[in-house]
Amino acid sequence: MSSKGKVLVAMSGGVDSSVAAVMLKEQGYEVVGITMKTWDYTSSGGKSNKETGCCSLESMNDARQVALKYGFHHFIVDIREEFGDWVIDRFVEEYLDGRTPNPCVLCNTHIKWTALLKRANDLGCDHIATGHYANIRTENGRHIISKGIDHNKDQSYALWGVSQDNLSRTIFPLGQYHKPEIRQMAEDFGLMNVANKKDSYEICFVPDNDYRRFLRDRVDGLEEKVEGGAFVDMEGNVIGKHRGYPFYTIGQRRGLHLAMGKPVYVTHIDPDTNTVMVGGEEDLKSTYCTANQINMIKYDRVPEEEMPITAKIRYNDDGKPGFLTQAGDDELIMRFPEARTAITPGQALVCYEGDDVIGGGWIKKVRMDFD
Repeated sequence: MSSKGKVLVAMSGGVDSSVAAVMLKEQGYEVVGITMKTWDYTSSGGKSNKETGCCSLESMNDARQVALKYGFHHFIVDIREEFGDWVIDRFVEEYLDGRTPNPCVLCNTHIKWTALLKRANDLGCDHIATGHYANIRTENGRHIISKGIDHNKDQSYALWGVSQDNLSRTIFPLGQYHKPEIRQMAEDFGLMNVANKKDSYEICFVPDNDYRRFLRDRVDGLEEKVEGGAFVDMEGNVIGKHRGYPFYTIGQRRGLHLAMGKPVYVTHIDPDTNTVMVGGEEDLKSTYCTANQINMIKYDRVPEEEMPITAKIRYNDDGKPGFLTQAGDDELIMRFPEARTAITPGQALVCYEGDDVIGGGWIKKVRMDFD
């Protein structure tokens, strides 16, 4: 075995994970590649979808070609059952509960790391590695995630839910690089099958990026059950009929088909009454939110009352300053001095101290007032 140890690398067949695997091989690790099949593209309502992303045959072959070129073992593992139970079922349940989920965080938290470490143990691997743009270090006995230096590609937001035990064996080889450097590295390594591959942004099990179609295919009779609910204004007056509450998200403006004389946005979704509330942009503003099912990274709990931090409320959020407190062991309370727009239940609140991830949780309640 290499003096640096044996590492299991999650390989999606894309440029990032391919370069991560070869980089670790070049650094002296004994590398084993693994590609996880999470989704069957013919299982969505019996309809066949074009295979794209990390579960396609093309992507699996691309990962295998990299392993063959650099002489390390590569395995494909079927985790469709695990993935479906945790990620897809909860994805559907969140929409049916009137929230907007983030399946990539769910996958990292409950599936990807657990599945990787299980196979790493079976294969005698000391570490696991992924192609995420993030950094990790050990400080004061804790394993701390921080932003990748390429802030345009930073993926630390999606990693807040990974446990300390799982982080203790994790390597992020790409955290100190920018994306153009990784593409150049792929060419230098001779990985021409992946060097210019486009990044994938869609949800892996929704390759057409149409979550509404996915819900209709996944839940028998959904449209018949929910269509014809009421659009209401901020005073509760009925102003129209909608297609069904799961097909709307907080902050949505397009596709409402309401003649209000001004732009209106979805401000609240009530699954119990199949009601979608709309209002002006000012009605989307809020200064407080709470998050539960939390996971702490840098500290075991928030270290001070009203801790000044920066918080992201969705993946593509730049982050805004505010003050964080903790209530009990499983609730974060976030106060923003300047109101945020469309804080959305079901998304993740991720808190930062500089570039370091303090921790995060799932947004539960939002206060719409300014008191």
